[in-house]
Amino acid sequence: MNRRHFLTTSIAASLVTQIRAAGSPKRIVLRSSWQTVNIGDIAHTPGVLHILEQHLPEVEVWLWPSKVDNGVDEILTARFPKLRILQGSDDLKEAFEQCEFLLHSSGASLVAERDVVKWREATGKPYGIYGITLPMQSSAATTPVSEEKMAQTIRVLSAARFVYFRDSHSLALAKEKGCTAPVMEFGPDGAFACDLTDDARAEAFLAANGLEKGRFVCCIPRLRYTPYWVIPEKKAAFDEVKHARNEAMKEHDHAQLREAVVRIARETDLTILLCPEDRTQMAVHKEMILDKLPEDVRPKVVWRPDYWLTGEAVSVYVRSAGLFGNEMHSPIMCIGHGIPAIVCRWAEQTSKGYMWEDIGLGDWLFNMDDEEQVKRVVPTVLAMVKDPEAAQAKAAKARAFVEQRQQATMQVLGKELASL
Repeated sequence: MNRRHFLTTSIAASLVTQIRAAGSPKRIVLRSSWQTVNIGDIAHTPGVLHILEQHLPEVEVWLWPSKVDNGVDEILTARFPKLRILQGSDDLKEAFEQCEFLLHSSGASLVAERDVVKWREATGKPYGIYGITLPMQSSAATTPVSEEKMAQTIRVLSAARFVYFRDSHSLALAKEKGCTAPVMEFGPDGAFACDLTDDARAEAFLAANGLEKGRFVCCIPRLRYTPYWVIPEKKAAFDEVKHARNEAMKEHDHAQLREAVVRIARETDLTILLCPEDRTQMAVHKEMILDKLPEDVRPKVVWRPDYWLTGEAVSVYVRSAGLFGNEMHSPIMCIGHGIPAIVCRWAEQTSKGYMWEDIGLGDWLFNMDDEEQVKRVVPTVLAMVKDPEAAQAKAAKARAFVEQRQQATMQVLGKELASL
């Protein structure tokens, strides 16, 4: 047993002892599961469940979801057989009566703010916030918020027993806006701990496409704004302004990724897998990367034309030599498993990307609105794939820091539950 495992096990055992001494097993409501068209949004829930399972195994968790369709409910119950998923008003009423604490899961904001308020007003019981971003107020943000809305959110956060922000920029903004929660710290996105796998599907996919373990690297595209209007079940209205911005920036935002693909193909013996994080990205890959590649490069590139769920994606990522692209949660899941990952971001996103600085990966984070940083994307990707030992050591160090922070956050939650 190594030292880190010994310490983690000892602290978890101590918290379990405290909770047992306080009486019957504690029940918490986990407010999570925002949507299933994005493997990152799926990953928040199993990630937080895994952290709770690891550090507070005596706690009973009732999941209050927004969406667990497309087979995600079966995936969650298979991985977490003790999990109860709330369905309908009667289940929710019982949860409000029987559970002692509400934990709001990771997200792009205080996603379920209204539900947190509903819990507080209906029960008077405590709640905590785990790994969120506080949205920016600039016009470039995906969901800019007004001063009034920000003030309202700050009031809700201030009444929490703890608030963990997944990036230091959000933490600083919360303090600037007057948040007074007793515990306000950096707390990693729950998706770092996602351990869903689907090895059978992953291995079949890799075999069918000639991809060998450790001999391929993943690349993920992204437009400035996710075009939800092309996903039928989202029933989202076409947004002319966002579409125009996407069209204006898509060449700029994918040119460096495309060049990295070309250089990897020509300078290494690795294959490149073009794969998605959400259901809109397969078409982006084909248009902006695959169809624009030189003929000599095409044989070393595999394009995945269909969406996948989180377990299969993770099982592929952990067999890769690394990942780079314009997304956030696939890199998060990679680092959570010690796989190197490079992130490109821009103003239209939330500040979540800055978590890469917070976990010691600042030189693997690139602001695509800064042309000097854009120039460094390709050299950095090449350095990652050409020196795998150094890249893996860097990823492992970041992973260890994340796990230390997860442990610390669970100590706080454990003490709160023991006091109830």
